[in-house]
Amino acid sequence: MTVTKEDVVSAVEEGNIKFIWLWFTDIVGVLKGVEITRDELESALDDGTGFDGASIDGYQDIEESDMVAMPDPSTFQILPLKPNKPNDTARTARMFVDVLTPDRKPYEGDPRYVLKRNLERAAKKGLKMFVGP
Repeated sequence: MTVTKEDVVSAVEEGNIKFIWLWFTDIVGVLKGVEITRDELESALDDGTGFDGASIDGYQDIEESDMVAMPDPSTFQILPLKPNKPNDTARTARMFVDVLTPDRKPYEGDPRYVLKRNLERAAKKGLKMFVGP
């Protein structure tokens, strides 16, 4: 089943989601994130959310540091975190992102992009990837 922007927006509204983490990794696999509010969600799903790539190990130099985190709706998940206050029922969710350059091209240093590109190359050669414990 394909998860759409509308599915995510609906789940956020119905699930009383207050914040959404947009997750990605640096080049050594350390999880990084940008947090947005539910009010910023539709804009983030349409246009992405900007962040400073110079602050991420292995990403860009300060002169070329503008990056875009483009959420992948298929990775949307409500997190099982407890609210901060006893009477607060607001929840948090997360989505993984594709890291893009300001001109909306895939960032060559994004580990997710590297994996996608290599899976496509393997598929063209008739290879399939299987992962197990």
